[in-house]
Amino acid sequence: MFKFFKKKMDENVYAPVNGTCIALEYVKDQVFASGMMGKGVAFQLDEDTIYAPCDGTLVMIADTRHAFGLQAENGLEILIHIGLDTVNLNGEGLLVLKEKGSMVKKGEPVIKIDMPFMKQHNIDLTTPMIVTNAQDMALTFSHIGDKVCKGEDIVISKEN
Repeated sequence: MFKFFKKKMDENVYAPVNGTCIALEYVKDQVFASGMMGKGVAFQLDEDTIYAPCDGTLVMIADTRHAFGLQAENGLEILIHIGLDTVNLNGEGLLVLKEKGSMVKKGEPVIKIDMPFMKQHNIDLTTPMIVTNAQDMALTFSHIGDKVCKGEDIVISKEN
């Protein structure tokens, strides 16, 4: 009856970084490039912070700090994997800014990266963002090949 008072759900996922959005198939890791983990996009970073791509709850932060999972308010389950082979660093060079279970808003910082450390260890910081529950969902990907701004540019849209 009073649906006009209800806030419309944001069905979008925004860039979690400032950088360049690339198609998942170009990631130099077949687990991501093949879509085995789910549908998504990846980013080449221009700065040292990974932000929440939408409102939700941090349901997982890897012990090695190289990845986190977000249960979005819009129903999407999102995995952000910071760099390739960063799991082998056992958390070095990554600073977690939020705790597991925290509610986050789009654009809130979640993990900070020690860029000089990563460069010193020749780490590829290509960062995939995967929708892990996308099997039966219609998703639209945008800004592929473009520079994106964290929290501003929509990179994944969930179609109703």
